[in-house]
This record gives sequence, C-alpha cells and structure tokens, in this order.
Amino acid sequence: MSIKIENLVHIYMQGTPFEKKAIDNVSLEINDGEFIALIGHTGSGKSTLIQHINGLLKPHSGKIIVDEVDITDKHTKLSDIRKKVGLVFQYPEYQLFEETIEKDIAFGPRNLGLNDEEISLRIKRAMNIVGLDYNTYKDKSPFELSGGQKRRVAIAGVVAMEPEVLILDEPTAGLDPKGRDDILGNIKDLHKEYNMTIILVSHSMEDVAKLATRILVMHKGKCILDGEPAKIFREIDTLESVGLAAPQVTYLIKKLNEKGFNISENVFTIEQAKSEIIKTLKERL
Repeated sequence: MSIKIENLVHIYMQGTPFEKKAIDNVSLEINDGEFIALIGHTGSGKSTLIQHINGLLKPHSGKIIVDEVDITDKHTKLSDIRKKVGLVFQYPEYQLFEETIEKDIAFGPRNLGLNDEEISLRIKRAMNIVGLDYNTYKDKSPFELSGGQKRRVAIAGVVAMEPEVLILDEPTAGLDPKGRDDILGNIKDLHKEYNMTIILVSHSMEDVAKLATRILVMHKGKCILDGEPAKIFREIDTLESVGLAAPQVTYLIKKLNEKGFNISENVFTIEQAKSEIIKTLKERL
C-alpha cells in the first residue's frame, strides 16, 4: 500500500504571534513494505508529519494519498484509513486501561467487528511477535509489568489490528538498554512477519542503522535528505549542520581508514564493524 504526500503544509496557531510552519511543502512517496526511518531533532516536524498520514491532523494545503484515497478530501471516511494505518504514540503504555493484557490487546480488533475466534488468533499472534508468552501474561494486569513490557503490550494492541502501515513514534524512548534492544528486535520481527510498511520515528542513528532500509531527515519542517542509509550517513556535514550525526561506528571507520586501513564505508553497526575490522586485520597479518 503506497502513501503519497504532495506539497504538504501545516501551520500551528496561524494568524497569531506564535505562528509556526511545522511542515513546509513536503512531498514524498512511501512504497509498500518499506522500512522507513524518520529522523530529526525536536521541532523538526517529524511528529506533525506522521499525524497527517492517518488523518489525525489536517493540512493547511497539499494532499495525502493513502492506498489511492485522498485522505484530505472531506468525504473520505477516516475510520477506514485508520484500520490500514496504525499509529503507536510515544509512551503508548500511558494509554493502557483494561484490567488484563488480553482484554487490552483485544480492544482494537473487537472494534473492527471481528468474531471471537479471529480476535483470539490475533491476540496470540501479536503477543508472540512482541515477545510476550500468551499463557504467562494474558490474565495479568498491564499495570503490574515493567516499562518495557507495558510498551510491548501497547504495540501488540495496534499490531493485533493488523494494519498495512505501522507508524512508531520514538518507541524506545525512556527504556533501559535491554528494553530498548528488545523493542527494536520486536519491530524488526514485525516487519519480517507481517511484511507491513513501517515508519519509525527516532533520534538514534544507531537504531536507524540497524533497521531502516530508507531514511528521511527532517529539519525546520522540510525533508532535507532522503535515501538509503549508506547515502544518508555519508552526508556527515549536512547531518552535523542540523544537530544530528552519523552512527558512532561511521566516525571510527573513517579514522581507521585515515590510518591506512581499507574498510568499507558502508559499515554502520557495531556488528558490521567488528566483522570488517577482524577481516582486515587478518589480511594484514
């Protein structure tokens, strides 16, 4: 399912002294099955942009076309769009409210009008994919869980609706390193298992390097860079000029190459760097 954004503009508090253009003439296309990372500093327009994709915000001008449907048209039934485009907000665990995990995850599918058998299948599948054993956790209160586990329940609740597009706004925010790694692993499994389009909003270049097949860089409401990680991470000067940086491994590889090593510049994760450095050292022996 493709998403086309054409000349999108969004202005907060228009006509007041506090007017701010949060999205400034953005045009882009997201293809079916892509894993997109949307990065940029606070205030760059990331969250505003994603809230347009399922109709939570209306643009001041421009179009958003989801699965060939213009969702900016006043006649479009947005509830149908939101069945296809799932959005997990930052700190989604604050939205948990049911007495058991099973009931909380069931809430979305039940509102889709599915029968009990289908709902049960979706709950089990969603819990499995986020790493929560169904029999162990189904009857527990979500409020008894750790922060990372609550985050998984919240994500499972959206996943159980089986959207074609899943948007996650800073899904690892506030988690400890293990919780962070667990959630990122779950998201990777989601993309593989459901073959859904994923849009991951993140500040972390390290997270992005591990997961994304394409990166969009936002700055002052504009999309200033768009491409594969290898292309984006070579734009170190541009990234640093907007307060971002390439993954730390990129700087390490650059320094090693300046010392006479010959390591591929397409290395962005610690695992890749370890493998390439060991390989290069063996060749030099």
